[in-house]
Amino acid sequence: MVAAVKPIVTSLGNQTLREIFAAIDALSCPFSVNFHIHSRYSDGQMQPRDIVEQAINLKLKHFALSDHHTVEGYEVARQELIYRKRSGEVNLPRLWVAAEINASLLFTDVHILGYDFDPRHPAMLPYLQGKATAGIDYQAVKVINSIHQAGGLAVLAHPARYRRSAKDLIHSAAKLGIDGIETYYSYENCDPWQPTRRITAEVKPIVEDLGLFHTCGTDSHGLKITRRI
Repeated sequence: MVAAVKPIVTSLGNQTLREIFAAIDALSCPFSVNFHIHSRYSDGQMQPRDIVEQAINLKLKHFALSDHHTVEGYEVARQELIYRKRSGEVNLPRLWVAAEINASLLFTDVHILGYDFDPRHPAMLPYLQGKATAGIDYQAVKVINSIHQAGGLAVLAHPARYRRSAKDLIHSAAKLGIDGIETYYSYENCDPWQPTRRITAEVKPIVEDLGLFHTCGTDSHGLKITRRI
C-alpha cells in the first residue's frame, strides 16, 4: 500500500462531510447522495429551485450545487430550503456549498471540486468570479490549498476525462494534498445514471491505496439530476 501524502494545508473543520464521503460506494449516487450538479448559474439547464425540488422528490440525504466558479446558485438553493423548512416541510436533504474550479495539474487542464468551504474567505475570492483564473491561481496546488484555507475539502473531478492518465493525475493530486477523487462517475451518460464499471475498477484501488475519499455525482447539466445531460 502506498502511504497517503499529507496535505500542504489541512482542513479539519468538516468532520461530518468526511464521514459522509467515507461511506460513499457505487450505489450511493444518484438516489442517496449527489455531490456534482450544475444549475443555470453556470452551464446547467435547471434553476436551483427546480434542483431542490428534484432532490426532495428523490429523497436525497445530501446534495451539492457545484457550479463552475460561482456559489450564486447554491445561495438560491439554500434560501429555497430555508423557506421550505420554515413552511413546515420535514426530512429535507442537506445542501452543501460547492464549486467546480478549473486548474492545471501535470500541465493538464483539470477540474477540482471544492466542498464545505467558506465562500467569504479571501482565499476563495479568485475562484468565485464566474470564470477560470490564470497564472499561479490556476495551478492545482494553489486551488487545493485555497479550498483548505477556506475550511473545505478538495476533490479531483472525473479523473478519467483528461488527456493524462487517471493514475498519473490521481498520484499527482495526492502529492498536492487532494482529499478525494470522484471515483464513481458515469463516463457514458447512461440513463439511469450509474458509474462506468471499467473505469471505476481502474480508479478505485488507486484511490484506496492513497487513503483518499471516494465521491460521486451525476455532473448533471440537463433537466434531470439523475443523469449527466
